[in-house]
Order: sequence, then C-alpha cells, then structure tokens
Amino acid sequence: MKIEKNLLWAIIVAVMGSLIFGINMAAISGAVSSIKSQFLLSEFQIGLVVSALIIGCMIGAFTAGSLSEKIGRKMVLVITAVLFGISAVWSGLANSMIALSLARVIGGVGVGAVSVMVPTYISEISPARVRGTLGTFNQLGVVIGILGAYVFDYYMIGFDEGWRWMLASPLFIAIPFLAAMLIKFPESPRWLILKGYKDEALGVLKKVAGTANAQKEYDSILTRIEEDQRKSGKGVKFSSLFKGKLGKVVFLGIMLAAFQQITGINAIIAYAPTIFNQTGVGSDMALLQAIMVGVVNFLFTLVAVWLIDRIGRKKLLLIGTGGMTISLLYLVFAFMTGRADSLGVLISILGYIAFFAASLAPVMWVVTSEIYPNKIRGIAMSVSTAVSWVCTFIVVQFFPWMLNGLGGAAAFGFFLVFTIVAFVFIMAKIPETKGKSLEEIESELGLREE
Repeated sequence: MKIEKNLLWAIIVAVMGSLIFGINMAAISGAVSSIKSQFLLSEFQIGLVVSALIIGCMIGAFTAGSLSEKIGRKMVLVITAVLFGISAVWSGLANSMIALSLARVIGGVGVGAVSVMVPTYISEISPARVRGTLGTFNQLGVVIGILGAYVFDYYMIGFDEGWRWMLASPLFIAIPFLAAMLIKFPESPRWLILKGYKDEALGVLKKVAGTANAQKEYDSILTRIEEDQRKSGKGVKFSSLFKGKLGKVVFLGIMLAAFQQITGINAIIAYAPTIFNQTGVGSDMALLQAIMVGVVNFLFTLVAVWLIDRIGRKKLLLIGTGGMTISLLYLVFAFMTGRADSLGVLISILGYIAFFAASLAPVMWVVTSEIYPNKIRGIAMSVSTAVSWVCTFIVVQFFPWMLNGLGGAAAFGFFLVFTIVAFVFIMAKIPETKGKSLEEIESELGLREE
C-alpha cells in the first residue's frame, strides 16, 4: 500500500491533535484521588471536575464544523493547539476546584474540535483506496495518548503534587503540534475547492495523491461540489440536516456516534483505577492494571488499522459490539453474584477494551466522515460528535455514583443494554462504505437527488 510522503506527513500532524485528545481524556485517571484530597471533594464534585472536560468537548464539537466551513480545517486545528496549551498550564497551576474545572472546560473545547476536525480532514485528504486505513489513525493517536497518560501517571504517583504534572502533560505535545501546522500543513483540498481556491486545491492533490491521480481526484470533487451548489446554493441551512434522505443519513451518524460513548468506554478510561480498586487491589496495582487497559487499547486499534480496508466497516462493528456484549455480560454477572475478583474483572475489561478498540472506537469516526456529503460534512460531523460528547458527559458524570451507589452490576448493566441495541442497529441500518469514493457513497445513499 503506497502512500505519498506528503500525505503521510499531513496525517501524522493531524493525528498529533488526536494524541492530545487521548492524553486529556486519560491523564486525570491517576489524579482523581489526589484531587479529591487536595480540594476535599465529594463523589459528585469529583465527577464534575472529570466531566468538565466533556462540557468543553460538547461546545468544541458543536462549533468546530460551522467554524471550519468559514475559516478552514487547518485554522480550526491551529486554534485547538493554542487552547490545549492554555488548558494544560492552567490545570497544572490550579488552586481550586473551580479553577481546575474551568481549565478543563477550555481543554475540552480543543478536544471536541479535534474530534470533529481530524476525522473530517483525514477523510477529505485521503484517496479512497487507503481512506479507511488512514481514518483509523485518528483513533490510533487517541489510544497512544491514553496509554502515554496512564504510563506518565504511574511514574508521577510518588511525587509531591504529581497530579499537577499529570494534568499539564498535554503541553508537551501541544507545542510541536502548533509548530508543525504553522510550518508545513496543507489545507483540505475539498474545502479549498468549495471556497474557490481551485489552483491551490489541485496543488495539494498533486502532493498527497501523486501527479498521476491528482487530476482525476480533482475532477471528481469539483463535479460533485458544483452539482451541490447548483441545487442548493452555496449555503446549507442547519434545518436541512434533518429533512428527507439527508436527515436519514445524519440520523445514522448521530446514532452511531451516540452508541460509541453510551456503551461506556470513557467511564472505563477515566475511572479504570477506581474500578480495579473495587475488586480489592491497591492504588499502585490499580494504576498498573489501567496501563494494561491502555496497552490492549493500542494493540487492538492496530488490528482495526489492519482489517478495516480488508473486511470492511460493518463487519468490524458487528464483531466488536458482539464481543463487548459478552464482556459486559460477565461483568454484570460477576458483580451481581459477588464474584468480582480482580483477575476476572481485569480479563473481562480487557476483552471489552479489545473489541471496542477494534471496532466502534475507530470505525465510528471513519463511517460518519464517509457517509456525510461534501456540502454538509463539517456541520454534520459537528452535530453527531456533539451528541457523542453529550453521551460521554452523562456516562462520566454519573458513573462514580452508579458504581458506588448502585453497584457494579447496575453500572455495567446500563452499558450492556445499549451495547445490545447498538449491535441490532448496526446490523439493520449501517451501510458498508469500504473502497468507495465519498462521491460514490453519496450516490448509493440516494443523496444526489437531494
């Protein structure tokens, strides 16, 4: 699989944003107990501190798409790098729960924007033959960030106020991320054509697709965009996202994005040490087991990278949600019957993570970025991703209360129900998009008449 070096560079730089995404999501896991002690917080208050990031994510996700339609995908990513830097420094220096929460909201705006822009950018700059594989690099960056955060947290445990360094760690990537984008980072060719910068778009395509393929890619994109503009004008009304065939496609993306989060992944990522503590292991061992979660997450994301353009998106989603269901069934059984020993819980959680990492984690971003047509991709990605973050907020905010108040059986049973529903929904509704250009996918979904 030959990939142009300029395309690979663009993907690597974009994925640095995903790397910071993962660090921000997981870095707090090792800091929860220290923050509770530092600021004398209740379970509800620590839930607010953790979920403050998610509030920012909802804001960033909902605004990034429309903003990127105006100023470009690249400029939105530049802004996120600045937000990541501000949040990291402020989080590390915070002297109150309110200050820390506000700093995490700012970081969350960056995470939410990146969660929209990186998959959108990758889908728009990648040739169809490798778009699925390159699309999974977004999630690969996230899981490397999560693993890196777990490892860094583990080595910070013995230091005074080590939690401050845990929360400041995104700064180490935010600075080179910003520098790389300012030095050499191409804009999305589809956005350039949409805005009338046709020569610049062709120049980008020659670099990322190769001279031999650039004109064909350019003509395909230009033809589709001109058709869209003839039918609906240059602008797209927000209300049109929810009407007719377009509305059905947006509904598919929203539901898939919701299922990715409501099935519980970020509860396990953010509270992994807390879950393992429930089985009787000490704090150091709990965080070490959390590192194992990060390792499995990384390894099985590589499995998704390998398989997504081989067996297809839909089959991966079905295998993944099926495996997640089996893993959650064991967790519910173990906590319900009082057999939640540390080894059994660890194995079942690692199984859940493995199936999630190889399916819903990367494939959701790939499929949603593929099924939305050119004229609404940025805005529609914002809508579905914002819904995803709403579900994440619900999960992260209330999971500590469910785990400590209702018990592990109820907490994991909640996720189990939605995992089963997700399996049925994917089986019935999600189309296969493997190996097709974005314009071909639009035609097959019946959107050319819209």
